[in-house]
Amino acid sequence: MMQEDNLNQPLNNNDGEHIENLGELTEDRETITKVTGMYKDWFLDYASYVILERAVPAIEDGFKPVQRRIMHSMKELDDGRYNKVANIVGHTMQYHPHGDASIGDAIVQIGQKDLLIDTQGNWGNILTGDGAAASRYIEARLSKFALEVLYSPKITAWQASYDGRRNEPVNLPVKFPLLLTQGAEGIAVGLSTKVLPHNFNELIDASIKILKGKPFVIYPDFPTQGIADVSAYNDGMRGGRVRVRARVSQLDKNTLVITQIPFSTNTSSLIDSILKANEKGKIKIKKIEDNTAAEVEILIHLPAGVSPDKTIDALYAFTGCETSIAPLGCVIMDNKPLFVGVSDMLVMSTNQTVQLLKRELEIQLDELEEKWHFLSLERIFIENRIYRAIEEQETWEGVIAAIDEGLKPFTKTLKRAVSEEDIVRLTEIKIKRISRFDIDKANQNIEALEGEIEQVKHDLDHLIDFAIAYFTRLKERYGKGRERKTELKNFDTIEATKVVLRNTKLYVNREEGFFGTSLRKDEYVCDCSDIDDIIVFLRNGSMVVSKVDEKKFVGKDIIHIAVFDRNDKRTIYNLIYRDGKSGSSYIKRFNVSGITRDKVYELTQGKSGSQILYFSANPNGEAEVVTILLRQLSNIKKLKFEIDFADLLIKGRGVKGNLVTKYAIKKIELKEKGISTLRPRKIWFDDTVHRLNVDGRGELLGEFKAEDRLLIISQSGKIKTIIPELTTHFDEDMIVLEKWKPKKPISAIYYDGEKARYYVKRFLVENENREELFISEHENSRLEIVSTDYRPVAEIVFAKVKGIQKESIVIDLEQFISVKGIKALGNQLTGEKLKQINLLDSLPYEEEEKEVVKEEIELDDLPDTKIDDEGQASLF
Repeated sequence: MMQEDNLNQPLNNNDGEHIENLGELTEDRETITKVTGMYKDWFLDYASYVILERAVPAIEDGFKPVQRRIMHSMKELDDGRYNKVANIVGHTMQYHPHGDASIGDAIVQIGQKDLLIDTQGNWGNILTGDGAAASRYIEARLSKFALEVLYSPKITAWQASYDGRRNEPVNLPVKFPLLLTQGAEGIAVGLSTKVLPHNFNELIDASIKILKGKPFVIYPDFPTQGIADVSAYNDGMRGGRVRVRARVSQLDKNTLVITQIPFSTNTSSLIDSILKANEKGKIKIKKIEDNTAAEVEILIHLPAGVSPDKTIDALYAFTGCETSIAPLGCVIMDNKPLFVGVSDMLVMSTNQTVQLLKRELEIQLDELEEKWHFLSLERIFIENRIYRAIEEQETWEGVIAAIDEGLKPFTKTLKRAVSEEDIVRLTEIKIKRISRFDIDKANQNIEALEGEIEQVKHDLDHLIDFAIAYFTRLKERYGKGRERKTELKNFDTIEATKVVLRNTKLYVNREEGFFGTSLRKDEYVCDCSDIDDIIVFLRNGSMVVSKVDEKKFVGKDIIHIAVFDRNDKRTIYNLIYRDGKSGSSYIKRFNVSGITRDKVYELTQGKSGSQILYFSANPNGEAEVVTILLRQLSNIKKLKFEIDFADLLIKGRGVKGNLVTKYAIKKIELKEKGISTLRPRKIWFDDTVHRLNVDGRGELLGEFKAEDRLLIISQSGKIKTIIPELTTHFDEDMIVLEKWKPKKPISAIYYDGEKARYYVKRFLVENENREELFISEHENSRLEIVSTDYRPVAEIVFAKVKGIQKESIVIDLEQFISVKGIKALGNQLTGEKLKQINLLDSLPYEEEEKEVVKEEIELDDLPDTKIDDEGQASLF
């Protein structure tokens, strides 16, 4: 590292050239400053140090240096009992050349991951963000898992510590994908890393698949649970992204509950983001309660009249309830940073584990063979009384030579030559051991060793099978309770403009041409939000879309102003305009899309004096009939005629339109309001994201007109109808979702908990604006089956009672009971115990009143309309 004193030394030419080509600002360009000399060396040294020694984990063991030194110190201190964290910190400082604070923080982070360290005391809470107690109050020891997978001194490479007084491991021989299990995050000089945590059991399963040569895929799993969309994970490499959401559900009509939170947040920061969104008017809440302890529970109380569904979407759009995490797989390999995906990390870890297991087996084999060699030598030495040959020897050399000579006739059975060290060990055998030597027991020990040697050799010959068994054993021992916590699910994209709370009022001064939220003395238009766009039409035939502001000038004589939705294809504008001061009049229908904000668009032909004579905005494509009154002229025979906008094509805003008349128009009057000329909208339900859509994803529910509704039935026995809004949330226990036909009866079989009997009922939805319970309210009541077919058929299978099996029966529910009220108890089916109830194929039924769906008229299939000189409309 660079010396601090050097930073204050003045630059002089005697020290050599330090900076080359100082930046000079010229008229054309700024020259590049090149850093050379000592500055270059210092920067590179510092950058290398931070990258290699502080911020980025090693691929071999998944540890940063401070973490590795902590685990090494804990192994040196390990005696099976807890140690004060303060003691561990002090011991680690023998290896880590930095302050105690960084070591203490690193220990807490490892301990909170609940894998390598067995903790005792207050270690903080990752859910609430509460910090751990001081290191003198909390204790730690190595977990059984850490002792099994982290340490193996005989195969560990060692290096001198920073002060040269001790040895520390270069890397710990970790036999597990620890980096992917715990995750890692660090910011170095010029690069960073962010490896997301993955599931313990899934990593083991994937490692086994790698060893078997099978394909695998791994996705993140977060300790804070939540719901994750990993469709753009990109194997954890640069450019990937994971969207994580809190689990938000509706507790009742005025309360939402958050039970899981996104990774990288805590309940405190999450609540702060919700409160800030409420202050800014993005959402509207009454109060918020944090009941989090061991599990997350945040209650959000809503004011009366606020939609829970829309609030849930707004929470995802404007608060920390949804976060986007950008992974970046960067590790140290061969003392260099390496950008690599999580799949490759797992392959490297798995292969390393196999090699470490191989080295352990090889060392074990050497030790067993060495032990077998000496036991065999000891048996020969004692059994053949070779020790007597040393009685007459007067020198040490003579003793060694005598024993060596005595062993020669018996060494053919040994696997290696007898060394002088072996003979020295024989001389160290105590007389007591020789006198009590049991030849049978010695043979048994040697045979047992031979069995162990054969097993180790077998494991080496079948190394992959041995590694698979090792991973399987780890999962059996430590995998319980480490099941996946984060649910994987594809998210739909929430448009902020559709869920934002419109908490401010929009005003307009039509004559002067101003609109804004501060013009409270002028005409009120509608409620809006500060992220809305506003569309404005002027009398002169121009149109502009602009962002909401306190006060903004767009042009005098405003005839229409509204909140603009650029994705709205169903709002149709009907327009009649005069071309120039005294030109002909034209008629057109169009929608507005693909605009540039604050750009003025001409809806006429752009001539000076052009004017809009008639204008209407129709949210569902309505086409009205208008009456045209012409000014009195001698050569006009017909001064009054009618035009139906339904006869016109819907085209782009820039088209000229069709001719209405070349004469001056005195007045245009609305004769009758029109109906929608657009086809009923097709709506699908995507079960993957549990949302409605109009994009063809999932199951087609049907074509919906403005008055059509959806029928929803839940397993809890509740039924309701709703307008099919694309932002609607659906409960997990929903069992029926279809287009509602008001005259189509619903049939149900349910168990009444109070009467302990099964009942059948058929009913119609009586109140389309209210959710109702159609089974009894007893806590033991339950819905067995429900059908929306006209003539459903059910099979009743009875339970066996005292060894007697009653024959199943089939009932036609239409014949069994007539349609009654939704609150009716229904007809008793049976009081006997049932094994199950099955819905069979319904009986054929032809609807008496078939719903007539008007064939859609494609926009480009309508003929153009021509208005003749007499003012009469005709088709051509």
